[in-house]
Amino acid sequence: MPNIKSAKKRVLVTAKKTARNKAVKSEVKTEIKKFLALVEGGDKKSATAQLTHTYSVIDSAVSKGILKKNTAGNKKSGLAKKLNAMA
Repeated sequence: MPNIKSAKKRVLVTAKKTARNKAVKSEVKTEIKKFLALVEGGDKKSATAQLTHTYSVIDSAVSKGILKKNTAGNKKSGLAKKLNAMA
């Protein structure tokens, strides 16, 4: 445990940021799982609607600096391939 005041503050700030990052990453994973469940179920209309929502969640994670731009692009590309493979 740190003794210096600024170091104590850094511990608190880091804990807060870690919790926020974890929550956003969890939300992204949850939305991806929802989309994949719809793809497995064969419901293309709902899957398309879920895909747009999933894209927005991924993009918001990028804007917050939690996911890198290329990582988000790879995730979105993979999801689009799965949707197109349904047809």
